[in-house]
Amino acid sequence: MSAGKSGTRHFLGMTISSLVLLILMPLFVATIGPVIGENYEVVRSCFSRPFPAMIASVTLVVVLIHFKSGVITLIEDYVDGSSRNLWMFFASFISYLSIGLVLFSFARLAL
Repeated sequence: MSAGKSGTRHFLGMTISSLVLLILMPLFVATIGPVIGENYEVVRSCFSRPFPAMIASVTLVVVLIHFKSGVITLIEDYVDGSSRNLWMFFASFISYLSIGLVLFSFARLAL
């Protein structure tokens, strides 16, 4: 029996999210690039269309989930004692809060 109990699942999750990001990041850059530096109305009209809004929101959600998994791994490897669970909770909380803010922002922008 392994000591980690979930190492394979974590490895597969990180690998799959990396591959998904490998596909999404060029689409994200191609979607976001033309509106960088534009005024609010141009950005809003761009993200009121479904494809750019979906690409941007899905990319940011996958990035934040990938970030959470990486930070959790760092905490598991380098933090000992009773503060480990607190740091893991804090990292998960920040990640999920950010995901909620991203989805809320794009929903607000599209409406």
